[in-house]
Amino acid sequence: MPSWGRAGMEKGHPAGGGPSGGGGVRGGLLGRVGGCSTQPFTTLLSPRRQILQEGVDSSLRQLLIEAFVSAGRVDNITMVMGLHPQYLSSFWKTQYLLLRMDGPLPYHKRHYIAIMAAARHQCSYLVGLHMEEFLRVGGNPAWLQGLHYAPQKLRNLNEINKLLAHRPWLITKEHIEALLKTGENSWSLAELVQALVLLTHYHSLASFVFGCGINPEEDQDGGHGCWPPSPHSDSSPASDDSMGGSGGKDAMQEVEVLMERMKLLQESQLEEEGVTQEEMATRFELEKTESLLVTPSDIADHSLQSNVLCFVEDPEFSYKDFTRRGEQAPPTFHAQDYTWEDHGYSLINRLYPDVGQLLDEKFQVVYNLTYNTIAMHCGVDTSMLRRAIWNYVHCVFGIRYDDYDYGEVNQLLERSLKVYIKTVACYPEKTTKRMYTQFWRHFKHSEKVHINLLLLEARMQAALLYALRAVTRYMT
Repeated sequence: MPSWGRAGMEKGHPAGGGPSGGGGVRGGLLGRVGGCSTQPFTTLLSPRRQILQEGVDSSLRQLLIEAFVSAGRVDNITMVMGLHPQYLSSFWKTQYLLLRMDGPLPYHKRHYIAIMAAARHQCSYLVGLHMEEFLRVGGNPAWLQGLHYAPQKLRNLNEINKLLAHRPWLITKEHIEALLKTGENSWSLAELVQALVLLTHYHSLASFVFGCGINPEEDQDGGHGCWPPSPHSDSSPASDDSMGGSGGKDAMQEVEVLMERMKLLQESQLEEEGVTQEEMATRFELEKTESLLVTPSDIADHSLQSNVLCFVEDPEFSYKDFTRRGEQAPPTFHAQDYTWEDHGYSLINRLYPDVGQLLDEKFQVVYNLTYNTIAMHCGVDTSMLRRAIWNYVHCVFGIRYDDYDYGEVNQLLERSLKVYIKTVACYPEKTTKRMYTQFWRHFKHSEKVHINLLLLEARMQAALLYALRAVTRYMT
C-alpha cells in the first residue's frame, strides 16, 4: 500500500468529502466548483469572470484573494486548480513556503532553480513566470541570458536536474556527494534539500501545465484572452468535441464498463483469500513490461524556444523506459524499503523544517479528495481507481508496492488513459489535445483535472523518494 501520507489511508475507504471536508455531489469523481468549467488546450483556461460568479465557494474566493494580494495576480494554474479548493489551499501553502518564506536559499536563486526545472520539459509558461519573478526579487538580469551566465554553483545542479526530470532512478549518493564537496561552489545539505524539493515541484508542475493545456495569461508573452464556456456547465470533453451518435454512446458505455470492473474487483477482494507474493511480483513485472508498449502515436512537435533552450544543457536527454528489451534494468525500487512516511518525511523535516509537513498534507489531500461520484454515477467508492492511477505513475518510474495487486491497473486503466498518464508524467511536453479527449470521454473536465493533480503529486513523490534515498545513503 503506497504512503499517501504519514497518516496513510485505510484500504478501500477514502477520507471523504469535498473542499470543505463534507460529502456531497460535485459532478464527477471530483466534480466542479461553482459551476465553472475548464476547457483544456485552448484559450479557455483562464475563466476569471466565470469562476468568480455566483455559486463560488467562499473558500475558493478567499484563496483567490490571498493569491492576488500575495503575488499581484491570479495565474491560470491557480484558476484551474481552483476547481478543487481543498487541494489548491494545500498546494498554495507549500509553494508559498518554497518561494517566499525563510529558507536556506535566497529568493532569486529559488526562482532560477524553478526556471531550470521547467526548461527541462520545455515549459515556456513556467519559465516565463519565473523569469519575471526572478527580476522582481532582485535577480541579476544577465543570468537570464542562459545557464552559462549563472554562477557555477547553480550550474552544478544541471546533472541532478536532468536526472530528476527524466530518469530519477539513476541518482546515486555520488551525485549528492559531488554537490556537497568542499569548495567555493559547494552546497550545504540544507540548501541542497530545498533545491531538490524545488526541482521536483517544478518538474511535476510542468506535467500539470501540459496535462491541462494551460496557456499564458494575457499579460505574458504569448498570452491571450479567453472565451469561456457557460459558467453553469462542466461538460465532458466528449460533448465539447460535438461527439454525437455512436461516439457518444461508446463514451457512455466506457463509464459503465469501468463501473462494472470496479464492482467485480471489490467483490473478488472480499471472496478470495489473497494473491501470493510470487504472483504479485509477476503482475508488477508484467505491468512494467507492458508499459513499454504504452507510447503515444500522435506526439506533439515542440521545438525549443530560445528563451527556454538557453537554460538547458544536453537537451536530447529524456525519459527512457525503466525496462528496456535486451538491457539490464535498474533494480526495482521496493517502496517499503524507503517510504515517504518512515524516511523521506523525517529527513526533509530535519533539514528543511515545515516543508515536510506541507508536502505530506498535499500528498494526502490529493489522494483522499473525492465526491464519491463517477461521471453520472453517485455513491461510488473511487479509492480503488485513484490508487491504480497513483501506482501506475510509480510503476513507470520503477517503484513497486509489494502489497498491491498490479492486476488492478490493467483492469481499471484502459489503454488511452495509460498513454495519457505516461505521457504527462514522463514526457509532458509531448502531450496533445487528442490524448486528453480520447480517455474517459464521458467524464467531466473537473474529473480530468483531478487525474492531473494525482499525476503531479505521484510524480513528485516518486522523484523525491529517489533523491532522498540518495541523500540518506550519502549521510550513512
